[in-house]
Amino acid sequence: MRIIVILLLVFFAACGNPEPRRPVEVRSGSFFKESVERNRTLLAEEEKVIQDIISKDTLHTYMASPNGFWYYFETKNDTAKYHPKTNDQILFSYNLMTLGNDTIYTAKDIGPTSYVVDKEQLFPGLQNAVKLLKISEKATFVFPSLQAYGYQGDNNSIAPRTPLKSSVELHTIIIHKDSLN
Repeated sequence: MRIIVILLLVFFAACGNPEPRRPVEVRSGSFFKESVERNRTLLAEEEKVIQDIISKDTLHTYMASPNGFWYYFETKNDTAKYHPKTNDQILFSYNLMTLGNDTIYTAKDIGPTSYVVDKEQLFPGLQNAVKLLKISEKATFVFPSLQAYGYQGDNNSIAPRTPLKSSVELHTIIIHKDSLN
């Protein structure tokens, strides 16, 4: 009888609420805070270098885009009015250079690029840059690394965290029917 009472006591004592397990290692989020601070510092350094390049280039008038890069027009088309919009198909060519004007990829290496605006993958800066051009315009863009290939690079000739320069020429625009509205 004694064994049954002890077993019943153990059984009822074991039926308590489950206790949540605690993490073995408590994370304070400091890694993410440090990462954000590192990114801000990197961006500030790149922007300083880019601003130095812009201030030394007296031949061109640079404009700042709201997307965080700078550009100037090499060829302007004042007669065209239409800028590419989402779903338009465009044909353009571009090259990629370092900020020191060393060529990474020529326009011939890359070839003419057909692209449906905002529906296909380009690096973020180029994706926004093509929307600033009108047909037959050519502009040079200066992208900080976060607007270029970022932390990944292109796994070929562009190293991670590399700011880029690119001359982009828009050849044709096939306007999507919804863009006309």
